[in-house]
Amino acid sequence: MLSDEYRYKILKSLEANPEISQRELAGDLGISLGRVNYCIQALIEKGLVKANNFRNSKNKKGYAYLLTPRGIEEKAKITVQFLKIKIAEHAALTKEIKGLREEAVQVQARQPSGASPKKGAR
Repeated sequence: MLSDEYRYKILKSLEANPEISQRELAGDLGISLGRVNYCIQALIEKGLVKANNFRNSKNKKGYAYLLTPRGIEEKAKITVQFLKIKIAEHAALTKEIKGLREEAVQVQARQPSGASPKKGAR
């Protein structure tokens, strides 16, 4: 199954660089070539991406991956969803950092002045 995160990242990459190879895309995303192939095929089957053949200067067969109008619309929707998720993650991290800072201040306040934690102490 294609997660929204990978769908977003692949659509974003293909929109920015339609002639990117699947191998390059796999490297950029840190996933296997097989997974990229599977994801692109799923996007093509859903009508979000169209693959056009082209030939480069080395006469190797290649593809240009173009977002269809439906693909552009889907990318916009996924972008909004992805942004909401990242904003919520940021808020949770901000809250956690605030709590850790408060805890650190309390720990430091309990230590006698001039004392530092012993090496190896846990």
